[in-house]
Amino acid sequence: MSVYDFTVKDKKGNDVSLSEYKGKVLLIVNTATKCGLTPQYDALEALYEKYHDQGFEILDFPCNQFLAQAPGTVEEIDSFCTLRFNTKFPRFGKIKVNDKDADPLYVYLKEQKPGRIEWNFAKFLINKEGNVVERVASKTKPETMAESIEKLLAK
Repeated sequence: MSVYDFTVKDKKGNDVSLSEYKGKVLLIVNTATKCGLTPQYDALEALYEKYHDQGFEILDFPCNQFLAQAPGTVEEIDSFCTLRFNTKFPRFGKIKVNDKDADPLYVYLKEQKPGRIEWNFAKFLINKEGNVVERVASKTKPETMAESIEKLLAK
């Protein structure tokens, strides 16, 4: 099993098979727009711009599970991120990452790198084969992942 076995909802509610991302290095992030960590969008976008042409994708999953810090519709969240942070990476439908209503993708991610998602902006790095290779804490700045991303892209 790998992340490619999962189907998620895009920002318009359509099914998207993560198999569409086969052969790419992925960074999967649960995000929020009203969080002290929201400025991480700048660093995420910088990583995306630097490595996208080499086969890197960021998959953004808004999550309102932590103190309701991702309020509004997915369209409002997308507009905010696009206008405020000029993000270009794919954004998906809102999900839950913990407890009984956790999205199956996040159940799988936490099985691969155990532990409860502690907050917004938890990051999972996925290799080209769809395997979870690294889990990075919410407060860890995205730019610290550049070396790991480069190593995976080089393989």
